[in-house]
Amino acid sequence: MNCTDPRPQYNTLADYPVYPYADLGASYKPTATTFKLWSPAAQDARLKLYDSDDPEAEPASVVDMADKNGAWTTTVEEDLDGTYYTFQIKLNGRWLTEATDIYATATGTNGTRGQVVNLLDTDPAGWEDDRRPPFARPTDAVIYEMHVRDFSIDPASGISRKGKFLGLTERGTTTPRGDTTGLDYLVDLGITHVHLLPSFDFVSIDESKPDDTEQYNWGYDPQNYNVPEGSYATDPSNGKTRIREFKQMVKALHDAGIRVIMDVVYNHTGRTENSNFQLLIPDYFYRFNEDGTFSNASGCGNEIASERPMVRKFIRESLEYWVDEYHVDGFRFDLMGIHDIATMNEVSEALHGIDSTILLYGEGWTAGDSPLPDSLRALKKNTKKLTRVAAFSDDVRDGLKGSVFDVEERGFVSGAEDRAESVKFGIVGATAHPQVAYDSVNYSKAPWANQPTQCVNYVSCHDNHTLWDRLAISNPRDPDAVRERMQRLALATVLTSQGIPFLHAGTEMLRSKDGNENSYNSGDGVNAIRWDLVRQHATTGAYVRDLIALRKAHPAFRMGRTDLIAKHLTFMPTGDGQLIVYRIQDAPGDQWSDILVLLNGAAERRSINLPKGQWRQVMNGERVVPTGISDDPISDEIRLTPQTANILVRVPEIE
Repeated sequence: MNCTDPRPQYNTLADYPVYPYADLGASYKPTATTFKLWSPAAQDARLKLYDSDDPEAEPASVVDMADKNGAWTTTVEEDLDGTYYTFQIKLNGRWLTEATDIYATATGTNGTRGQVVNLLDTDPAGWEDDRRPPFARPTDAVIYEMHVRDFSIDPASGISRKGKFLGLTERGTTTPRGDTTGLDYLVDLGITHVHLLPSFDFVSIDESKPDDTEQYNWGYDPQNYNVPEGSYATDPSNGKTRIREFKQMVKALHDAGIRVIMDVVYNHTGRTENSNFQLLIPDYFYRFNEDGTFSNASGCGNEIASERPMVRKFIRESLEYWVDEYHVDGFRFDLMGIHDIATMNEVSEALHGIDSTILLYGEGWTAGDSPLPDSLRALKKNTKKLTRVAAFSDDVRDGLKGSVFDVEERGFVSGAEDRAESVKFGIVGATAHPQVAYDSVNYSKAPWANQPTQCVNYVSCHDNHTLWDRLAISNPRDPDAVRERMQRLALATVLTSQGIPFLHAGTEMLRSKDGNENSYNSGDGVNAIRWDLVRQHATTGAYVRDLIALRKAHPAFRMGRTDLIAKHLTFMPTGDGQLIVYRIQDAPGDQWSDILVLLNGAAERRSINLPKGQWRQVMNGERVVPTGISDDPISDEIRLTPQTANILVRVPEIE
């Protein structure tokens, strides 16, 4: 700044004033729109208004903004509904490149200009009556992770608006052979929550080329955090279209009894030096190394400084906006270990203040080193310091199938003899249990969850190989039928364990990505859910559907409290690293008072001496029949098929 600048001088980023109000960005009224940009270091700021989102178009007008304690403000007294805009600041005597308002709630094509919109025009029919489907406790959830485009783009999906938000609204869709697809398929499967991979506006897709089928990305390169992704809308140039169609999707899922979780990526931005944040509030939103370079715990070139007051405020207000405006029911935090604990707890308090049933969970790790001390970060090992926020259990994931970093390594379901304690760790939801030998767990040598509601159990997700592909790599000599048994055993373990179960879309139909380990930009040919697999692998599909129904029907598998698990769930000694047996007795609220779960990861049959009494088998490696697979009860001994999950119930409790 020059010596004649009357504005305050700030020696450090910590000296910046905190703006206390929730009105940054564009506040629309039919008679006037007020624009506010928080940028304390700026020497000057201006607003540019455009009639078009054409990147070559000149601004229709340029309006100077006035500084009020670090927040630059101007009001345009006319109806600006549909008008596009950008902000621009002067720093060190020169104007930086204009940029999209970081608080923009609508944009034009490719998100390079914000758009003023009347949000009341974006509500679909019946939106005011939209309600979250009933839901009580986190462990009641069955989460299904999908990518918007993957779910409907297959030619056999029977869905007309393929690859779009609206593709998730269509009912009655089938494959050419008549198998149910789309939203009806999700309803039949019985999941409670759809987890959508990033669906906010991201950088990597050119929205001006909607017919370019070579374009593909998962979306972990954020651009505009409060705007739906344009490539998933039927008209990316119209901000209202994006908003309305996202709301239509949410409402359709809610009407079908399914809640919506957004995958959010507040840990880094898609661009670094020329991101909207860096161009409008230089340096404030990022962490830096001692040498002045951008720190990179995300592995994507930068990391967000969530511990700074205005960054924390931005994240919280953004999440509140998705809940209030879009009725979103939960959030998954990408690389949550980059965020500080205080921010995550403030977010939890704010969102649960809106609705106590909102689900929050994330990855309790980073992709690189961070200058923020480990003790302050929302890492998996610090989960006990988080309030009503869960973390993914890579312990049980790799315990079941082998390490994601060594693709040939085997896990419990695929032949390993030393992974039983890691699986038991997942069965009790990463909580304290007197019968888990924590020193033998693969990664965590102590329980990291206060309650099982803080543990997300899974065996696969969008990252790394699909479960089917991974089993093909680690067990190449086993025939498909054997690997399918392994897959069912892994899924059964997840769905009968005490944490929050999480399924990768298509895993119930043996989804493959042709061995591609990192398909983030690999296109539809690799990533699309191939709906013909529903018929090809109907046995496993029905098995997972019936397992979900079993979990829903029996609170014993989702007790929700550490003390109840320690009291009612007892592991039985087997002396066999490929065999896990546990018993659940007198679980609160369950009509089954005595349940025996037997997990055989071995390639051979195993014989088990049963506790005293008459037992009825309700699940084996292929079927789930709550009334009993056979009419004849079992006593004394049971022989277990290789690579199978089995559940037995004492006879008096089910007759």
